[in-house]
Amino acid sequence: MGNFAANEGLSIFVILVWLGINAFLFVHFYMAFLLERWFYTRVLLGHALSWARAPAACLNFNCMLILLPVCRNLLSFLRGTIQCCSRTAARQLDRNITFHKMVAYMIAFHTAVHIIAHLFNFEYFMDAQLNRNSSLLPFVLSEIGSGDNASFLNPIRTNDTSPTFVLFTSIAGVTGVAITLALILIVTSSMEVIRRSYFEVFWYTHHLFIIFFIGLVFHGAGRIVRGQTFDSLRTNDPEECSSRFEEWGSDNGSTCAVPRFAGNPPQTWKWVLGPMILYVCERIVRFYRSHQKVVITKVVMHPSKTLELQMKRKGFHMEVGQYVFIQCPSVSRLEWHPFTLTSAPEEDYFSAHIRIVGDWTEALHKACAGDKAQPQDAWKLPKLAIDGPFGTASEDVFGYEVVMLVGAGIGVTPFASILKSVWYKRIQNNQDVFTKKIYFYWLCPETQAFEWFADLLQSLEAQMTEKGVTDFLSYNIYLTRWKESEAAHFRVHHEAENDPITGLKQKTLYGKPNWDNEFGNVAAKHPGTKVGVFLCGPPQLGKSLEKQSLSHTEGDVKFIFNKENF
Repeated sequence: MGNFAANEGLSIFVILVWLGINAFLFVHFYMAFLLERWFYTRVLLGHALSWARAPAACLNFNCMLILLPVCRNLLSFLRGTIQCCSRTAARQLDRNITFHKMVAYMIAFHTAVHIIAHLFNFEYFMDAQLNRNSSLLPFVLSEIGSGDNASFLNPIRTNDTSPTFVLFTSIAGVTGVAITLALILIVTSSMEVIRRSYFEVFWYTHHLFIIFFIGLVFHGAGRIVRGQTFDSLRTNDPEECSSRFEEWGSDNGSTCAVPRFAGNPPQTWKWVLGPMILYVCERIVRFYRSHQKVVITKVVMHPSKTLELQMKRKGFHMEVGQYVFIQCPSVSRLEWHPFTLTSAPEEDYFSAHIRIVGDWTEALHKACAGDKAQPQDAWKLPKLAIDGPFGTASEDVFGYEVVMLVGAGIGVTPFASILKSVWYKRIQNNQDVFTKKIYFYWLCPETQAFEWFADLLQSLEAQMTEKGVTDFLSYNIYLTRWKESEAAHFRVHHEAENDPITGLKQKTLYGKPNWDNEFGNVAAKHPGTKVGVFLCGPPQLGKSLEKQSLSHTEGDVKFIFNKENF
C-alpha cells in the first residue's frame, strides 16, 4: 500500500479532481437548462437541449486544459520550481503527455454527445416548422420573429429549408463541421500504429489544432440556442402563459405578451484565452531558441545504425536526462523530433544519439554524410535548429540513495548522460553525491545494439576499478533475443576475463530478466530505503516494472517508478 500511495497517490487524486469537475459541470449545466427561462426552448427540443449544453460546458473546461501539458517550457519551469518543495508533485509533470491524451479522449467523448444531441435538436426544429398547425405551441413558437427576425426561437425559419442547409449556412454549423473534422483527424492520426509508422502524418495533422481552436472560439457567435429574455419573463410567465398562447399579444386585456428570445453571448473564449496566450508565448520562446546558432562539432556513425551528433550552442545549459527537439531545415522546415541528450552537464558540448529508423532520420543521416567513410568539412554539414532542453523524470536520479536504471535498445540514451555525469562527479572529481548505489539494466535484441554504448561502459568499468569504487555501479546487460542454448558457442569464452560481446568484465546475460528476483534482491540489500526506478523503453516493459514497483514492500523499501514520457 505504501508503494502504491508513493507512486500513484497524487496521480489518482489529480484524476479524481479532474473527473469530479467534469461531472459537476455536466450536472450543473444540465440542470441550468431546466430553468424557467428555457421553458419554451424545451417545448421544441425537450431534454435534448440539456444534453447538448451540458457537454458543451465540459468541452470548454477540457479545451482549456488540452494545451497546458504541451507547453514544455512552462512545465520545465514549474518542474524546477516545484521540485525543491515536493519531488512527488514534480513527478506528475512527467506524465504530461498521458494527461494530454486523457483530456483529448474526454474532448472526443463530449463532442460526440454534443453532436448527437444537436442532431436531434435540428430534427425537432424542422418538425416544428413542418407541422404547420396554429393550434400547436411548437408551431406558434417557430413563427415568432418571422418578420424582422429579431427575436426568433427556431433557427429554421421556413419549411422550405432543411437542417442540412442551416448546418452549412450558419456560423455554428460551419464551425461545428470544421471542429469535428479537425478533431477526428487529430485523434485518429495520434493512434500508436500511425504515430510510430508514419510520424509525419501525425506531426502535420496535429497542427489542425489551430483550426480547431479558431472554430471553437467562433462556434457560439451565431447564438442558435436561444432562451427567453429576462425582460420577457416579466410579461410572459411560462407557467401561466404557455397554455394561453392563443391570447399572446391580443388587445383583449391579455396579460401574456409575445415572448422574446435571445441567445447567450459566446463563453468559450473566456475559457481558452489564457491557455492560448500561454501557448503563443511558448511558441515565441521556441522560435527564438530555434534561431540561435548551433554548430555541429563532430559526427560519428556507429555500426548499429546510430548517428551521434556532438553540438555547441551559446548559452546552452542542461541537466542529466533532459531532451531537445531537433529540426534540420534542409530535410524539413516544419518537422521537429525529440531526442534525449547523451552528454553530461560537465562536458563542453551536448550530444544526441539518433537511431536511423525512418524517412526523416534517413535524410538527416545523408545530410550529415553519415553514409560516407571520409570525414566531412564542418561547413558542409547541415544547419540545425535546437529547441530545449526540456526536463524529464531522469533529472531526479541523484535525489535517490539507490537507483535502478532500465534501458531497452536505444532507450539507454538518457542513462548515458547519467552515467557520464556520475563518472565526472564521483570518479574524476571525487565529489560526494547523495546516490550511493546504481543498478543498471540494459536490454538489447541483437549484438549490434551494444556497440555504440560499450565504449562508455568499458571506460566506466576501468575508472571504477582504478579508483576502487567497483561497488558503486552494478550493471546487467541482457541479449533478449538469444537464449542460453543459442549462445552455446560463446561458452568457451566465458572463462576469459572479459565478455566476448561487450568487452566488459560483467558477462552478458541471455533472455529477459526475472524482474521479481531483481526487485527482491534490491529490496533485501537496501531495507528502509526509497529506490528510484527509471525506465526508458517500450510500454510493455513499463507496465511490468510499474507492477513490480507497486508489489514489492520487503524491508519497508519503497520503489518509486519513473518513466521517460515525451
